[in-house]
Amino acid sequence: MSPDLKYLLFSTILTFVQVLVAAIGANQAVGLNTLAGNREGLGEIPGWAGRAKRAHLNMIENMVLFAALVLITAVAGKASAMTAMGAMIFFWARLAYAVIYVAGIAWLRTLAWFVSVIGMAMIAWELLKAI
Repeated sequence: MSPDLKYLLFSTILTFVQVLVAAIGANQAVGLNTLAGNREGLGEIPGWAGRAKRAHLNMIENMVLFAALVLITAVAGKASAMTAMGAMIFFWARLAYAVIYVAGIAWLRTLAWFVSVIGMAMIAWELLKAI
């Protein structure tokens, strides 16, 4: 397995862990009966649980782009040291982002997100050079 695909796997596992953390937080905030219901009029979940949910949703948005880039790299046979580094940067920045977001550190969270975008840009740049 290429490093790019390995970090795609790690990022997928991170996304799964984030949904579990968000679910645990929501359960603590509003209870299982509310979560098992239709959730109509539920509103925003407060505190760290709400931040965990928003961090997870942001991860899903970014995973679409990251997965596409990594899979295009694999199918095109363009994996390289640079794409591997981009994938590694994406994963570690996203892990940091998740922890920082749940902790509620706003500006540092934005920096971690930006670093993850740089990782994706590195992969995209390598693919564009190959066209």
